[in-house]
Amino acid sequence: MKDIMQYKDYYGSVHFDAEALIFHGKIEFVRALINYEGTTAKGLKRAFEEAVDDYLEMCESENIEPEKPFKGSLNVRLGPELHRLVAVAASQKEASVNKYIVDTLTEATAAVSA
Repeated sequence: MKDIMQYKDYYGSVHFDAEALIFHGKIEFVRALINYEGTTAKGLKRAFEEAVDDYLEMCESENIEPEKPFKGSLNVRLGPELHRLVAVAASQKEASVNKYIVDTLTEATAAVSA
C-alpha cells in the first residue's frame, strides 16, 4: 500500500511537510485523533508504532475497549436507482442484497489483498 503503514491492526497515514522538513501522519479509520511525526521515514514508522502502543496502553489503564478500525459493517448511500439495480442484480443471482454486495466488493478488491 502506498502512503500508509500497518501495525497491530491499525493503519497510519504518511505525509511529508516540505517546509518543516518532517514526516507526519495520524492513525486512520478510527474516531480518535492520534497524530505522530518524525524527521526520517524510520522515525515516522517508530512514532506510529509508539502511538498505537500508547493508545492501547491508555485504553487498558483506563479500562476502556480500544476502538477497532473496522467493525465489519457500514452504511452505504446508493441512491434509489442504484439501490434498485443492485436489488435486481442480487435477485437474478438468487442472493441477498448484502451477499451480492459482499461478493462484488470481494472480487473488486482482490488485488489489494494480494
